[in-house]
Amino acid sequence: MGQEDGKKWAAAAHSQPTIPKSDRLLAQAPVAATPIAFVRAIALAYAQRGLSPAKALAQAQIAPELLECDGARITAWQMERISEAAMRELDDEALGWFSRRLPWGSYGMLARASNSAASLDVALRRWCRHHGLLTDDITLALHTDGAVATLGITENGRESGRGIPAALREFCLVSVLRNIHGLACWYIDSRIPLLGAQFAYAAPPHADAYAVLFPGPVAFDAERTALHFDARYLALPLRRDEAALCQMLQHALPLTVRQYRRDRLLVQRVRQLLGALAPLPGASSAAPAGQPAAPMPAPLPMHSAESLAELLHISPRTLHRQLKEEGATLQALKDEVRRARALELLHRSRRPIKQIAAAAGFANEKSFIRAFRAWTGQSPAEFRRRGEQANG
Repeated sequence: MGQEDGKKWAAAAHSQPTIPKSDRLLAQAPVAATPIAFVRAIALAYAQRGLSPAKALAQAQIAPELLECDGARITAWQMERISEAAMRELDDEALGWFSRRLPWGSYGMLARASNSAASLDVALRRWCRHHGLLTDDITLALHTDGAVATLGITENGRESGRGIPAALREFCLVSVLRNIHGLACWYIDSRIPLLGAQFAYAAPPHADAYAVLFPGPVAFDAERTALHFDARYLALPLRRDEAALCQMLQHALPLTVRQYRRDRLLVQRVRQLLGALAPLPGASSAAPAGQPAAPMPAPLPMHSAESLAELLHISPRTLHRQLKEEGATLQALKDEVRRARALELLHRSRRPIKQIAAAAGFANEKSFIRAFRAWTGQSPAEFRRRGEQANG
């Protein structure tokens, strides 16, 4: 990832880490959101082997004539069904993408080899390295640049005419990224929100579907295909034992097709967004004669549930539900951030109480004093005076 790309995704990071039990942790995709182009790619994999996809289409309840409708979409359930049927029938989990087949169980072997890792960082690096043992048509790599982690795909042999068949290229790259992202979420039992996704091909006619496949900013015609996410997720430990792994491998495809629900770093991310200080261009306060005016303290952003949810690429309802699952509420986090900001300014500055109230996100001094009394049992002025006395 280039330096400019790193700055761009870092800025995004700071502006914003069937199994019945497992299925409840997977978000329900919108009805008929998967492009028919992916089904055509599966049908092409059959054609390469001189076989008919009729049986797989029937199992997924996809009418053959639907493949002729350019704008057609299928449901997540249908995509799971046809993918599993094709992988088993063709004995190829890569569905014709690579120069050699990946027999049924290949990706399960990678998942098992990475499951003993101490952290997601180690697991993903191990996955990328071991993937090279299955095929050399692509190379997967994990990189970090400050606060941003990047999972990238290098396509090998395109210049020489080798590599992924052109008609299967989009389906391959999308599937590989969804596969590793879904597994990473499962490993740490947490949704890993994307800071962005980029693809080394032009926007397809069904580009709108990428908002479901890769929630967050999406770019086409990029130098290479990659996912970007908050690097803090890499430090999280894996939470799956052998029994959980065996159970997941019996029904692994939902992880590839659907989004994971829970975000174990959501509280940290919301707290970070609530505490991101906004500059006040040109604002200043009075200073002694002959000295430059001191800048006004930066205010906390006045976020609502709706504005936070938009930055986090989830719905307000999901935001409240997931915070509750983590034992938090949006109002409690707002109070926590406001309190920390007020205490910092009272300790480190001689600002008037009115300025501190504004910087802590209060509409007026009176409401700030009332809230501060509820937090500390004393007024801001009393708190400051006692602090000064304690420090001599």
